Amino acid sequence: MITLKQELDASQKQKLLELKLKLLKQIKRSVYVYRVDCGGCNGCEIEIFAAITPLFDAERFGIKVVGSPRHADVVVFTGPMTRSMRVPAIRAYRAAPEPKVVVAYGTCGCSGGIFHDSYAVWGGADSIFPVDLYIPGCPPTPCATIHGCAVALGLLQQKMKGEHYVEGAGAGAKLKFPEVPIDLRKEIEREARRLCGYWHGKRIAEQYLEFLREKDLQRIEQKLDAFLNAEKDPRLVEVYLKIHRLYVAKMERSGRQCPERLNFTS
Repeated sequence: MITLKQELDASQKQKLLELKLKLLKQIKRSVYVYRVDCGGCNGCEIEIFAAITPLFDAERFGIKVVGSPRHADVVVFTGPMTRSMRVPAIRAYRAAPEPKVVVAYGTCGCSGGIFHDSYAVWGGADSIFPVDLYIPGCPPTPCATIHGCAVALGLLQQKMKGEHYVEGAGAGAKLKFPEVPIDLRKEIEREARRLCGYWHGKRIAEQYLEFLREKDLQRIEQKLDAFLNAEKDPRLVEVYLKIHRLYVAKMERSGRQCPERLNFTS
């Protein structure tokens, strides 16, 4: 049951999404990045500050660092997730409006780094938050930083345009050959790929499964005979015959009566 508060929250998120789309499409504003230091050595911060200096000038790509998570589109977590910074980091994450992109920055932010087994460290940023983008390095270079932020901008636009799809009853994927039992199809595909490799084996198996749509063994063999008589490759004929023998053996094991074998010519 949906409560009034949940309806208001959904309405607020929809309005916020419309506002963000308007800002990106009409006003063409920059993407705002907020950084959270979770307890690192400040090496990553030095490289981030280097990326926003006039030498690299990240703002020319539309990347702007802000001082509040409430203004942020991208939240960057640097350093290992220490116990003392866990709660402040969660507050910063919750303060950033949806939709947002979470970035784990540096080796420590990605995995905990050399501090991963410390008693005071939870791990990387993904131990607490759903990370969308990893920027590895100890520390990452300014070029890697700018590239990662540009990728984050693309992810932000995808999140804004993305739709959540809920599969309804009876909406599952349909099999290509529903009349062929799954175990039989698996055996045929496995044998064809064993003889001819993954790609060509798949094509051969699909062609043979087309013959099985007839369901009558005599008609299957008539079609297979006509197909093999048109082939000029004796190796291909041999592969189809091996697969057909596998099918016939499967039929006989299942107790079905099989007509007399036809003589194939190549």
